[in-house]
Amino acid sequence: MKALVIGAGGVGRAIANIASRRSFIESMVIADRTLSRAEEAVARVKDPRFSAAMVNAAELEDIRELIRKADPDVVINAVDPRFVMPIFLACEIENTNYIDMAMSLSRKHPHYPFTETGVKLGDEQFARDFNWDARKIYALIGMGVEPGMSDIFAKYASEHLFSRIDSCTILDGSNLRVEGYDFAPSFSIWTTIEECLNPPLVWEDGRGWYTTTPFSELEIFDFPEGIGPVECVNVEHEEVVLIPQKIDAKKVNFKYGLGAEFITILKTINMLGMDRKETVDVQGVSVSPRDLLTASLPDPGTLGERMRGKTCAGALIKGLDKEGNPKACYIYNVVDNAWSMKEFGDQAVVWQTAINPVIAMELIQNGTWKPLGVNGPEWFESKPFLDLLEEYGTSWHIRDEDTSGIKK
Repeated sequence: MKALVIGAGGVGRAIANIASRRSFIESMVIADRTLSRAEEAVARVKDPRFSAAMVNAAELEDIRELIRKADPDVVINAVDPRFVMPIFLACEIENTNYIDMAMSLSRKHPHYPFTETGVKLGDEQFARDFNWDARKIYALIGMGVEPGMSDIFAKYASEHLFSRIDSCTILDGSNLRVEGYDFAPSFSIWTTIEECLNPPLVWEDGRGWYTTTPFSELEIFDFPEGIGPVECVNVEHEEVVLIPQKIDAKKVNFKYGLGAEFITILKTINMLGMDRKETVDVQGVSVSPRDLLTASLPDPGTLGERMRGKTCAGALIKGLDKEGNPKACYIYNVVDNAWSMKEFGDQAVVWQTAINPVIAMELIQNGTWKPLGVNGPEWFESKPFLDLLEEYGTSWHIRDEDTSGIKK
């Protein structure tokens, strides 16, 4: 398979690193707006199958030109979600397959943002499914860790463990800390703000999709493998769009284990207006406050040596098992930063994200998954993915949970 990766940040670098260990990759071009970043991502894998290129992910024609030059079987979008649509549309025009890890951005309801949906995550992509299907190409969207691996955990539960799903809550938490910094997020602050300060999205059977206020339904969840209890709140996330389309569940939501301190910081960022994407005039220069904040913080991809702890992604499923008895379980994957740094030289969060599109590419290459049109991860059989997850060096587990309150 010939691949073009757009974005040489932490996730793009990790994709190259993971893919370089797999024989199904015929060639891979790593492209970035800053050529030196792409060249560095290529240099570290020391693999002649890999090469670097320069591209402006905001410019449709620039992306199209690179696609024509690289002639890939698939384009992997490894930049933040504001660039989804230019890359997605460039692939559509050039009849080229596409994979991303975050879907097209939402827009709030103009009058009732905290009760009703406006434009949901991924709506712009799903609206073009007819054209991708007609062109006999695919867009596999939301194929990171969350969304991505988490959706596959939910699909596995529906296929193999449950006869009825009352609730599916995706829960993400960690005990990661970065030595030497008072505040240094382990993932893109631009994306984190987008997720956490937008109205959270929830799906319920009989009601459909609706929104709530940011940081709603706070609960403390005890994450496995020593991470421990973390304050979790509702957050807007792609799983809530994807899972109800293929999995019969009475409720679907996403909760992010931010912790009390991070929640306070995000509320302060919002209060000061530093989450704004719109530009403001600063002594004659137009600046987006969110872009300024992003530029002021360290690149998450460079923090691995200073990071300590583990990160966890998983799906908490409640309902009835195949025999009709109450069942609740948490299906999860944990990555220890010390392990990912030792084995790959990539910090835990970006490595845990990057592994999933590479596995998806391998399943598509060997014919196990056969996407056509616009697809999410739960469109496909879950077990082959989970088997490869272990082959790639990580693991997944099922922890039984309290079944009180679940009625037959």
